[in-house]
Amino acid sequence: MKNLKTFLIGFLLLSVTGVFAQDPNFYIYLCFGQSNMEGVGPIEAQDKTVDSRFKTFQAIDCPNLERTKGQWYDAVPPVCQCNSGLSVVDYFGRTMVENLPDSITVGIVTVAIGGCDIRIFDKDIYQDYDSTYAEDWFVDKVKSYDWNPYQYLLDLAAQARKDGVIKGILLHQGETNTGDEHWPLYVKKIYNDMLAELSLEAESTPLLAGEVVGAEVGGCCSAMNPIINKLPNTIPTAHVISSDGCDVQDDKAHFTSEGYRIMGRRYGAKMLSLLGY
Repeated sequence: MKNLKTFLIGFLLLSVTGVFAQDPNFYIYLCFGQSNMEGVGPIEAQDKTVDSRFKTFQAIDCPNLERTKGQWYDAVPPVCQCNSGLSVVDYFGRTMVENLPDSITVGIVTVAIGGCDIRIFDKDIYQDYDSTYAEDWFVDKVKSYDWNPYQYLLDLAAQARKDGVIKGILLHQGETNTGDEHWPLYVKKIYNDMLAELSLEAESTPLLAGEVVGAEVGGCCSAMNPIINKLPNTIPTAHVISSDGCDVQDDKAHFTSEGYRIMGRRYGAKMLSLLGY
């Protein structure tokens, strides 16, 4: 009877805490935003070789990639949707594992929708923004996230963190909100909601937000960058990633593949510095 009692107590402790299943050396980053986070860069040969310590948590079923929602895979692009391209997070992860100890694995969880307003990630008003564009392509992407991208990301995060520890949040968004001075406040609410619902502390879960394509290369939405750069004034644990010198595709909105690589490395360098490397 005594042995049974001891077993039951131990089992209950394991069930309640759940932390014993987590690997403290598996660093997980939540990634969200619009098209430059989703990824629109052509995937080239050099992008297809990935260190097995860089993982992606599959957000949706992609038969064409032989990937199933809710499973970890080596982060060979595309890492967002079934037919997306190179993204700012691809070389973020590569940079991280290249510079962290071999014992550490990096995982990303990505939910992004090209063309979306940042407020589609606001849990209280997202329904006002899930049809920002009436085009089928936009509606289909929102639908793939069960019409609620914020909650979808949090549900994925809750599942993914059973395997590791959430260490930060990456954002690339702003093109659709160009000129809106309230953008930092929108982001602050979303960030604070994420922290609260996932029981995370801001000091140990920094937010990295990238600039959009800059004016020096003719970026169509470069007027948003001064607003993005105000974000740390609103969120003390936010850090802005410069897009200076990152080239643009013909559409003047999306980075070239090399531009994505540079942005990703900059995200990675900043996160490494925050981790003390």
